[in-house]
Amino acid sequence: MKTVWKRTEVPAEHRWRLEDLFADRQAWDDEYEAVQKLAGDIGNFEGKLNDADTIRQCFELEDKLSLLTERLYSYASNRHHEDMAEPVHQALSDKVKKLAVRVNEAMSFITPEILDLPDEKLQSLVADPALAKYKKTLEDMLRQKPHILSKAEEALLAQVGNVSQAPGTIFGMLNNADMKFPKIRDENGEEIELTHGRYIQFLESRDREVRKNAFEAMYGTYGKLRNTLAATLSANLTKNQFYAKARKYPSALEASLYGDKIPVDVYDNLISAIHESLPLLHRYMELRKKLLKVDELHMYDLFAPLVDEYKMDIAYEEAKKIVLESVRPLGDNYGTILEEGLNGGWIDVYENEGKRSGAYCSGAYGTHPFVLLNHKDNLSSMFTLTHEMGHALHSYLSDSHQDYRDAQYTIFLAEVASTLNEALLMDHLLNHASDPKQKLYLLCHYADKFRTTVFRQTMFAEFEKIIYTKAEQGESLTHQDFSGIYYDLNVRYHGDSMTVDKDIEMEWARIPHFYRSFYVFKYATGFSAATSFAKQILDEGEPAVERYLGFLKSGGSDYSIEILKRAGVDMSSPEPIRQAMSVFEQLIGQMEELTRG
Repeated sequence: MKTVWKRTEVPAEHRWRLEDLFADRQAWDDEYEAVQKLAGDIGNFEGKLNDADTIRQCFELEDKLSLLTERLYSYASNRHHEDMAEPVHQALSDKVKKLAVRVNEAMSFITPEILDLPDEKLQSLVADPALAKYKKTLEDMLRQKPHILSKAEEALLAQVGNVSQAPGTIFGMLNNADMKFPKIRDENGEEIELTHGRYIQFLESRDREVRKNAFEAMYGTYGKLRNTLAATLSANLTKNQFYAKARKYPSALEASLYGDKIPVDVYDNLISAIHESLPLLHRYMELRKKLLKVDELHMYDLFAPLVDEYKMDIAYEEAKKIVLESVRPLGDNYGTILEEGLNGGWIDVYENEGKRSGAYCSGAYGTHPFVLLNHKDNLSSMFTLTHEMGHALHSYLSDSHQDYRDAQYTIFLAEVASTLNEALLMDHLLNHASDPKQKLYLLCHYADKFRTTVFRQTMFAEFEKIIYTKAEQGESLTHQDFSGIYYDLNVRYHGDSMTVDKDIEMEWARIPHFYRSFYVFKYATGFSAATSFAKQILDEGEPAVERYLGFLKSGGSDYSIEILKRAGVDMSSPEPIRQAMSVFEQLIGQMEELTRG
C-alpha cells in the first residue's frame, strides 16, 4: 500500500470497538458529569477518617471515582490516538486529562489524613476485618509514610498535575502529529513517504541504499528539532526531580521503583549482568557482518534480513491463526479468551493518517482490553500481535479474578506476559520449520529480539540512569550532552564489528518511553522472566502452566517481586538475566552452525 489510509477509509472489521466502552459521545458526557459530582462528594469524608467503617466507605467511593475516570480516560485517549491531528478528540483527550488532575486533587486528602492517625491506631486498622479488602493499601500507606506530605502539600502537588503532563504531551504532539518525514525511494525506485510505521520496514529492506536513506532521513528530521527535543526531555527530568525531592526520595530512580517495592539493586543488577554479556552481542554483530557480506556493519544494517531469498509474508488473518496455535501449551481456556479477543473488536489493526505510532494495550476494569497496532503483513508484526495480546490476556484474567484495586498489576509485571507469548510463538515456529533457511531466518529474528528487548532496552535504561545522575548533580543537559552520552553507549554496546554512524546520536530524541521515566528496564527484566517461564512451561507442562496462569490471575494483589517468586522466577537475583543470556548464546551457536562452510 503506497498511500496511508485516512481514518474513514479503515474497514470496520479492522477497527477496535470503542462502543463497548461507551455507546456514544452522550454516554461519555453523562459519565463525565457523574465523575464531576462524585469528585465533590468525596470531600464529605475529609476530617472524618478515624474509624474502620468510615475509611471503608471512603475507599469504596475512591475506587468508584478512579474506575469511572479510568473509563473516561481510556475512551478519550484511544479516540485521540486514532487520528492525533483530529481536533474534536484532541480536545476530548485534553478535557479528561484535566478531569483526572481534579479527581486526584479531590482525593489527595485521604492518604495524609489516615497517616495522621497514631501508629497504634494505624496498626489496628491494618488488622481490622472490616478493612480486609484494603489491607495491602493500608500496609502500603504505612510503608510510604515517610514520603507522604501534609494534606495542604498533597493538594498542591495534585494541582501541579496538569503542568507535569506538559513534557510528555508536547513530545507526543511533535512526534506523532507535527513531525513530517521526507519521501524516499524504495527498492523499485518509487517515491514513498517515510512514516514511523514504515521506518522499520525500510530498515528491513534488502537494498542497502534504501536502508541508508531511511536511516539518514529519520535522524536528519529529528536533528532539525534537536534543541526543542532536548528542552522537552530536560523538562521531563526536571519534573521527576521535583517530585522525588518533594517526596523526600534520594533520587528520581528510587522514587520510580519505590511504589513497586523494587530494590534499586534490580536495576543495577540488570546493567551489570548485561555488561558481562556484551561479548555475546559483539559476537552476534560479527556474525551479522559475515552474513550480510559487508566490509563495514552500519547502524542501518541492524534490521537487514540475514537470509538471502527468504522472506516471511504473513497476512493478518494467517497471523491470528498461527498465534492461536502457538499458545496451546497454556491450555484451552487461555486459547478461547484469546480467540474472542482476536475476533471481538478488541484490536485496531492498521496504520492510518495521524494514528499514534507503535503498539499498545490499554483499557479499563470491567470491559475488555483494547489493542492498538500499526500492522504490516510480516513476521515482526505477528510478534507484535502476540505481544500485545499477552498484555490483553493478563488484564482480562487479572480483572476476572481480582477486585478493582488488586487487579492493577505493575508495569514491572506487564512485560512478562507479553514476552512469554513471543517465546511460545518462536518455539512453535522453530518446531514447524523444515527448511534450514527458514530456521536460520527465525533464529535471526529471535536473536534480534534479544538484541532489541534485552540489550537495547538496557542501553536505554543506562542512558536514563546517566542523564538523571548528571541532572541531580546540578549539570544542565543540552542536545550535545544527550547526543554524546547516547553515541558513546552505542559504541560500547555494539563493539568493534560495528561502525557506529554519527546520525544515531539523535535516537534518544525519538524514544517516547523516556517520558515514562525508568520504564524501559522493565522490558529487559520482563523478557528475562518470560524466557525463564517459557522454559519451565515447555519442560514441565501442567504444573508450570498452573503457576504461570496463577501469576496472570494475581494482578497486583501482592508486590511484583513476590508474585513472580511464587510463580517460580526470582528477579531479585541476576540469575534470570543470566538464564536469558544462556539462551541467547545457544541461538548464536545454532546460527553459526547453520552458516558454517
